[in-house]
Amino acid sequence: MRITRALGAALLTLGLAAAPAAADSSPSPGASEEAPTSAGTSFRTAAEIEQGQTATASASTGDYLYWSFPADAGVRPTVKATVKLPEAHAGQTWQIDVYDGLRRRQACQYGAQTRTAAQNAASVELACVLRTVRAWSETWANDPLPGTYYIRLTAVGVRTADLGQPVAAEVRVDSEDMGGAAAVDGRLAEPLVPGVSMTKDQEEDENSASAVLSDIRPDDGWSSGWWSDRWVWTGIGAALAALAGIGGYTLTRGSGRPSRVPPGA
Repeated sequence: MRITRALGAALLTLGLAAAPAAADSSPSPGASEEAPTSAGTSFRTAAEIEQGQTATASASTGDYLYWSFPADAGVRPTVKATVKLPEAHAGQTWQIDVYDGLRRRQACQYGAQTRTAAQNAASVELACVLRTVRAWSETWANDPLPGTYYIRLTAVGVRTADLGQPVAAEVRVDSEDMGGAAAVDGRLAEPLVPGVSMTKDQEEDENSASAVLSDIRPDDGWSSGWWSDRWVWTGIGAALAALAGIGGYTLTRGSGRPSRVPPGA
């Protein structure tokens, strides 16, 4: 009976512990702000977008288009782009590149990062699935870290006759929560956001002018994914260890007091 009660209490505790994890893994609602309808022409002028938004831009073949978005630890971002081409054009090769807050080019795990559109094709679609963003990494590593990420979309090897032709681009970023499997021991002091140190100085001096280069951040703040299913598995292990201890004690203590043997028997 005692073991049954202990088991019930342990299962109830685990149920309460798993509830926040399930809530944390649910997709966040769409951004309330409108998506930008233009792109930047450099890292410093990149148009800021939130994950889940579809940004659009009108440009010309040969332009470099830049957007930026935030990515927190424990997520795997997926960047998708669609370029609508003019009615008449030669074969064109388009490429999408993703850079982190230190402007290090990040490799794509998979996806069509570079694709060639056939002559007179209506559009071309590109995709780049990044590696999981880590909360901390060695200084010599090129692992993706929390902070601002930049998207660069452009045509490569364009023929002179196609330069300057109008195109329309769409870009969207979504992320998948990878859970406790992506958790690491360690954490950055600050996310890799350009101008974050200037922002802290401004908070200390209210009279100083703003020098923030990128102010976009996740809806629930940086390092919001502190909760992961690793906590659930840790709780399960602790509960099983406690039940094993209770069961072993019950089996070894005996059914009752030992009978007293009369002296001289």
